[in-house]
Amino acid sequence: MAGQHLVLPPQWSTTSLDTFSDTLFGHLPRADQRRWALGYLRGLLTTPGKKSVRRLAAAISASPTASQSLQQFINTSPWDWEPAREELTRVVQGRTTPLALTFATAFLPKRGAHSCGVHRRFVPRLGRTINCQTGVGLFLSRGDMHLPVDWRLMLPERWSEDADLRERAKIPGAARHRPYGEHILDLLDAVASRAGLTAVPAVVDMSESPDVPPLVNGLSRRGQDFVVAVPPSLRILPLVTSAAAADAQDALSVQEFLHRHGARQTYATVHAPGRGELRMLSTRVRLPGSRQTLRLLAEWDPIRQAPRAWLSTLLDERAGRIAALAHLTSGAAATVSCLEEDCGLLDFEGRSYPGWHHHMTLVSAAYAYSRLYSPASTALAAPDALAPLPRTA
Repeated sequence: MAGQHLVLPPQWSTTSLDTFSDTLFGHLPRADQRRWALGYLRGLLTTPGKKSVRRLAAAISASPTASQSLQQFINTSPWDWEPAREELTRVVQGRTTPLALTFATAFLPKRGAHSCGVHRRFVPRLGRTINCQTGVGLFLSRGDMHLPVDWRLMLPERWSEDADLRERAKIPGAARHRPYGEHILDLLDAVASRAGLTAVPAVVDMSESPDVPPLVNGLSRRGQDFVVAVPPSLRILPLVTSAAAADAQDALSVQEFLHRHGARQTYATVHAPGRGELRMLSTRVRLPGSRQTLRLLAEWDPIRQAPRAWLSTLLDERAGRIAALAHLTSGAAATVSCLEEDCGLLDFEGRSYPGWHHHMTLVSAAYAYSRLYSPASTALAAPDALAPLPRTA
């Protein structure tokens, strides 16, 4: 990278970027790896438009071999991304107090069938089926700031079973096809071991997934408070006190429960960011086969066909507080769009499993730097609409 010429936006300090990069990637064993990590970050932050490896290399170095070296650093260099994500989590936690652990899905369109984990999938946001990789991201969220700190690549079943595909893509043995909820639990385990964030509630959108009970049970076993958006078809039970408690045959879908019991439940009027005043139902329920008391919160109108509903362990929090937490997932999804448009999320050109994780780590780091180290990032000092939640007993 000798002879490179780079001009960062004036509100950013080159020295602070150097320090930031060294904090995250100082574990890399070779000096050239550390230089290319810094260079990739600089390229992501300063290269306009498509952030291909060729364009990133041109932005940071005049060397004719820079593009090849940068491609090698991302795709074939065997560096460990886990320490960088651990440091990124610590940096984010140290500069802003997260109020929730939120999750969002990223779809990376791909041509052909050789990129690791590529498959055909319907993407609701696009309204069509595309050839893509699917990533699940964990974000530390506070107000309007949602910072990604970890990712999992979802592998379809054929990428679990085909030995040739796995070898070509350098997929480690432990990486297998897993349901979405298991990726959520895995990400939570990782962030808990890194930063001890178990007292921060997890906020997950499972409104289009049938796998809510395994996720809820997994969260409960970990002692993790949560707010989980659930589909109207999810079956629930009202709380009963008799020894002959109702069982699965008495369960109703959320939608049926609300139509049958909604008129007798407690409602609260809450303000939802960007949505104005909402009438929220709040009651206590449980899942079939479980004795755990959960709170059902729902935006429900008898005229509507499909209510928006959430289950939570935050039994005694104000309905407005839970509603505000629930809507943080839309902020995490919006951040994915920012990563796509401004940080090169969709521009990864490699095919390997390590390459994908290298790229996602550096994209996340670039976004965090842009939000945490720019003076325009007033959210750091501004009071937040949500205060930290106490641990629910």
